[in-house]
Amino acid sequence: MTENIRFGCAPIAWTNDDLPELGKENTFEQCISEMALAGYEGTEIGNKYPKEASKLLEYLKPRNLSVASAWLSLFLTTEPYEETEIAFIKHRDFLYDLGAKVIVVCEQGKSIQKREDMSVFTEKPIFTDEEWSLLIQGLEKLGKLAREKDMRIVYHHHMGTGIQTTAEVQRLMDKTNPDTVSLLFDTGHLALSGEAPLDIFEQYKSRIHHIHFKDIRPDVQQIAQSKDSSFLDSIKQGIFTVPGDGYIDFQPILKAIEAANYKGWIVVEAEQDPAKANPFLYAKNAKDYLNKIQHKQKEKYIS
Repeated sequence: MTENIRFGCAPIAWTNDDLPELGKENTFEQCISEMALAGYEGTEIGNKYPKEASKLLEYLKPRNLSVASAWLSLFLTTEPYEETEIAFIKHRDFLYDLGAKVIVVCEQGKSIQKREDMSVFTEKPIFTDEEWSLLIQGLEKLGKLAREKDMRIVYHHHMGTGIQTTAEVQRLMDKTNPDTVSLLFDTGHLALSGEAPLDIFEQYKSRIHHIHFKDIRPDVQQIAQSKDSSFLDSIKQGIFTVPGDGYIDFQPILKAIEAANYKGWIVVEAEQDPAKANPFLYAKNAKDYLNKIQHKQKEKYIS
């Protein structure tokens, strides 16, 4: 039911963590104020947010915003597990103090996500069996650490990483324990990779505990693919946008999410250049679009 769903917004449209030159003029206060004004209940955390939980809450509470989660890069395939564990516990405790229930994690070992000299469409990394084993064992341990705080890790499949395709998501889900490893469902990354978002949701809905809604501009995707663009160059070109502004049909996706009785956050997230795409206007347009879909579905249910 819709009352189980809370809508949040990611700060990446205001200031980009991977491309700090995008939105460098935008302040943290502007970002969260415009999120609240656009009608969102929560936020994920960006690089300009206060690093102390108590300080961050001082800014969020007057705006009636909660923290949905925050990203943590893992290096389980390329660095000693102990180093990742130290970073994870610090991140977990920070999010716990903020009241978050899920921890977004993504393996960045061998990732080309930040490599501007490599095509995100043709040069994604492939994990060896040994790397898969390191990843799975590490995730199981981190998942247990999260459960100590009654939290979950939600794995973010991502363009330019070793977990991107349907087959890779399936292998990850098959080899991990549902009690310790959950999945983040990101419409934009699945669609851009050539996967079928709705099929992925239906297959793993019992393990999906966090959702990112982003859309794709088809004309920009065509150009980026023809140029073999990197992930960051594709962002600069404007490949991602908010729901309702690209080619993804969110109506059946949201219907399936509600039918599954999903309980948690749906975070609108679209990496864009704020100088070209006004963050507040795009955030508001996305929220209006999703409200419209929900209203139509309620009308059908009532009738």
